[in-house]
Amino acid sequence: MAADFDGRQLAAWWAVPFAGLLLSIATLPLLAPQFWHHHFGKVVAGWALAFLLPFAAVFGAGAAGAALLHAALAEYLPFVILLTALFCVSGGIYIRGNLHGSPALNTAVLAIGAALASVMGTTGASMLMVRPLIRANDDRRHKAHVFVFFIFIVSNAGGSLTPLGDPPLFLGFLQGVDFFWTVRHIGPETLFLVGWLLALFFALDSWYYHRREELLPMDPTPDSRGIGFDGARNFWLLLAIVGLVLLSGTWKSRIVFEIGGLEMGLPGLVRDVGLIVVTWLSLRITPARVHEANQFSWGPMQEVAKLFAGIFLTIVPVIAMLRAGLDGPFHAIVAAVTRPDGTPDPAMYFWASGVLSSFLDNAPTYLVFFNTAGGDAQHLMTTLAPTLAAISAGSVFMGANSYIGNAPNLMVKAIAEHRGVTMPGFFGYMAWSAAVLLPLFAAMTFLFFR
Repeated sequence: MAADFDGRQLAAWWAVPFAGLLLSIATLPLLAPQFWHHHFGKVVAGWALAFLLPFAAVFGAGAAGAALLHAALAEYLPFVILLTALFCVSGGIYIRGNLHGSPALNTAVLAIGAALASVMGTTGASMLMVRPLIRANDDRRHKAHVFVFFIFIVSNAGGSLTPLGDPPLFLGFLQGVDFFWTVRHIGPETLFLVGWLLALFFALDSWYYHRREELLPMDPTPDSRGIGFDGARNFWLLLAIVGLVLLSGTWKSRIVFEIGGLEMGLPGLVRDVGLIVVTWLSLRITPARVHEANQFSWGPMQEVAKLFAGIFLTIVPVIAMLRAGLDGPFHAIVAAVTRPDGTPDPAMYFWASGVLSSFLDNAPTYLVFFNTAGGDAQHLMTTLAPTLAAISAGSVFMGANSYIGNAPNLMVKAIAEHRGVTMPGFFGYMAWSAAVLLPLFAAMTFLFFR
């Protein structure tokens, strides 16, 4: 199986397709936006073939086929199926009515979004909450900071408590991490970060709100009928998603299906088929007017699916080399996160996984360091629990450091700009994250990961 391939047989240059793909994701939307918009699928396919074809030539078509099959069936499809279900169901819920964006209201919306993020995913919560928040603040002159903090809190930190919250944690769940392990082990860290971010946001938003001429003379969105939900039946489907994921993690079955040498357990298959049914039901029961009101489009989901197809394939040799530990070509990385006595250093894991999550993508970054720490879920959840907590926190929290750290970040930016909000550029956003997030991460290191 590809996942068990001996990384000691590989040279470091086998990581070039993975690094090239992530570098393309980071830079091409900025340097060549038109080219990227029209051809990003071809770029992804090119980097995937840059790994697969040489791998087949050197190790044989059988090994290349096993790598492709494992990446597709064991990791990519369950990941994308869950993300699609959350994206579709949340897009079928429209929060109607016109709120008024006072500091208290905005802070409450961010807090609610943070709570929802661990239940319906950072993508689902972001897509559900960003549109009413835009309407609530469309009579404010200064509002970019609202959506910067929205990305910090709802699109990232809020999703740290369950595998439903953020893709890295779902990957950990697929690797054998218990569903409720994260909430037990990084719950205090989450409360610390979200609590401080909400307090800082309230202070900043209050300062803006009480400035002269902050409110426009006329609210662009007139008051309408009371606050409520259209497409509320989708809330039942959200509960079904939670139930299916919980079922797959708790149900033990001896029934397995072998596909090309890869064993697929019955609980995982039931979960994935159930999520597909949930997605179909949401599309059937959601009125067209709800999707129109939400400006629902498959474009963002299609882009994420194509990008992750390449990521999950090109990361195969990287994981194999990291699993080789000190005997592999990436021994320097393993040494950097390892203390002189050979034990893992949680603080280094927190920052190493976090820095890579800031500029690459937090899902594969989590997977890389999960395997660097040994890749044994039971050992990581018990003996090495501080290390797994550091990897989980770094991957989820620091995905907020840049627009490319987590999939919802760019989605929120695009929606806000489409609605007329002038969002900061790539480096402008990073100035915000450096000023607000990095001091909090430094404090967390001393408080939780020493």
